[in-house]
Amino acid sequence: MQQSLFQGPTTLHLLPPLPPCNAFSSTQTAMRPFLVEPLMPCLCLVFAAQGPVCQGCYLSMNGCREEQRRYSRARKHPVGTVETRTLEPVASPAMAMYSLNMAVSEMKSEAPFGTSSGIVRVQVPIEEQVEAIDWLHSQNHVLLPRCYFFGREKQKQSACCIGEKLVSVAGVGSAVFFSQPHAFSYWDWISIRRFLSERCPLIRAYGAIRFNAKAKVSSEWLAFGSFYFMIPQVEFNELEGGSMLTITVAWDNDLSWSWENAINALQETLGKVSSSIVKFPKQTPPTLILSSQNIPNKVDWDIAVNGALQMIERNDSLLTKVVLARSTRVVPTVDIDPLAWLSCLKVEGDNAYQFLLQPPNAPTFIGNTPEQLFHRKSLCITSEALAGTRARGASQTLDRQIELDLLTSPKDDIEFTIVRDTIRRKLEAVCEKVVIKPEKMIRKLPRIQHLFAQLSGRLRSEEDEFEILSSLHPSPAVCGFPTKEAQLLIAETEVFDRGMYAGPVGWFGGGESEFAVGIRSALVEKDLGAFIYAGTGIVEGSNPYLEWDELELKTSQFTKLLKLDLPQRQKVDCK
Repeated sequence: MQQSLFQGPTTLHLLPPLPPCNAFSSTQTAMRPFLVEPLMPCLCLVFAAQGPVCQGCYLSMNGCREEQRRYSRARKHPVGTVETRTLEPVASPAMAMYSLNMAVSEMKSEAPFGTSSGIVRVQVPIEEQVEAIDWLHSQNHVLLPRCYFFGREKQKQSACCIGEKLVSVAGVGSAVFFSQPHAFSYWDWISIRRFLSERCPLIRAYGAIRFNAKAKVSSEWLAFGSFYFMIPQVEFNELEGGSMLTITVAWDNDLSWSWENAINALQETLGKVSSSIVKFPKQTPPTLILSSQNIPNKVDWDIAVNGALQMIERNDSLLTKVVLARSTRVVPTVDIDPLAWLSCLKVEGDNAYQFLLQPPNAPTFIGNTPEQLFHRKSLCITSEALAGTRARGASQTLDRQIELDLLTSPKDDIEFTIVRDTIRRKLEAVCEKVVIKPEKMIRKLPRIQHLFAQLSGRLRSEEDEFEILSSLHPSPAVCGFPTKEAQLLIAETEVFDRGMYAGPVGWFGGGESEFAVGIRSALVEKDLGAFIYAGTGIVEGSNPYLEWDELELKTSQFTKLLKLDLPQRQKVDCK
């Protein structure tokens, strides 16, 4: 079993097993002690994949430590310094690395701004346009936490401070990370917000939250905790007309992480980052599958779906929908490169999000999700209802026939209406007005089409962001309705750990935040293959055989990258 170690003045402390708790908690009392001794410094030492040796270990600051409960007054206030510095533009990433190294050397001799806490971002615009995923792939040799987020093609992220739209972000190392075994709470959200400011919109915390923190945690998900967010130390921004390389340094004396600690850790990370970027081929290598296992298998799936239908049809049951999921474990003959998979998924990614998250010494969580949980910009907020699934047609005529079948299907209309109306009610609780437009239409993806509606409103206060996140997740699209009854049936039925699958994945910013729903996702681990996840909504009229086919359709974007059924070795191109 994986373990993390925290280094104190003279002792090491082992993390205890993750305790059961709710997916979200809005009270401070829900926070329980994280380590054996509550008064440890915040040097988080995580061993590299090779084993428990000093080489390759990683030091960083956890911004939501349990003992900060004793500093609750301070936690309500931002850190003392929040600043973004922009250096002169350069021609290439290599020149940007040189500029940043020089800047860090100068910063090392600076006093920490006369404040005991702060965060400073230094960025260098680059004239050359480079894909963030290519930069991240060039850092594959680095044993550091990493993240990647690609906004939807038709909804590019807001303009950055140099006037160009942000396309995607890749990061390695964490200036500060936020992770605990307990449910994501209001105080954890406050801990993240302390380091964010509208004045520095590109200082963002990227991460994900478990689908259900109450569920038993399996070994492959242990390193993620109940939630994991990181503000990258070194970050590459892909812009519409160029690129940008940045560094971020964060410190907080109350968390036993000084300016000197932060600068030294940043220099350590910069020494590992490659300034040579090679555009890697967007394809997977020739692969054969050693083993493939579905949990549940087809027989157990039929039993589970029929059991759910019996529950839905009972007169004394409130349950009208439940989303049951499947985990497919594949072990190929060669290691899966999660970035190669992700780059291939971008071909499927029209109108979808791509993401990657990897804590220290952990598997890599990747996905290609079409579903937005919410997007907030100041007080304006949008969310989406997505339900009902059909394959795309081989011809325009067949595609139109399938579209009409989905639009007129009573079963799919029930499922979709539950999702849309539930999101509307939850938005109405914290918004002045909620508009649904369109109320029902088809969203077409390269391989799949869904029923879709967009909802928008205006928050009464930015403080309502946590309430929105904790109430929208889990939505009926990934859990069911009513939520409590659906969660109970899922817990009784599913025998695998969903982990971050179907949970919120995205980023918090000072004046803007965006989260997708972590579906169409997989967990990839070196030497151990991948867990591929998919789910389907069960309502009155569902057919276990058709629902199984829907699972196959949803996982096909991953399985098509593998040779599951061909005996001969040959190249699998993502195109």
